Amino acid sequence: MLMLWVKALHIFFVASWFAGLFYLPRIYVNLAMETDATATTRLLIMARKLYRFMTLLAVPALVFGLWLWLGYGIGKGPGNGWMHAKLAIVVFLAFYHHGCGVLLKKFENGANKHSHKWYRWFNEAPTIGLLLAVILVVVKPF
Repeated sequence: MLMLWVKALHIFFVASWFAGLFYLPRIYVNLAMETDATATTRLLIMARKLYRFMTLLAVPALVFGLWLWLGYGIGKGPGNGWMHAKLAIVVFLAFYHHGCGVLLKKFENGANKHSHKWYRWFNEAPTIGLLLAVILVVVKPF
């Protein structure tokens, strides 16, 4: 019964974390296009708050995921290659999250070098990551 609670909390925190992963780069699209100083300040405040909040959501998502992995013993033995692939996606998404923080610092320092088009493409990475992770967990293709 405990593991069902852990799984439910993991799903909740992953979904919440992804809301931030989807939205923060969209704020970056707007920041890259903005020319008005007041609007830029407002967008930076939004981005800072969202980054802090999504970091707080990522921690329990990862902790509950680790708990599930260790508790169920998933990924051990043959036929569990899907879990290794999913873990690689999780590592990529953790680096993506960190990269969002690096980009935020660049915006704060006026050192952004990317166009709004680049951020539109950057914004697609978590969508692809989530799709692949869900397919791996549900279908378990290898």
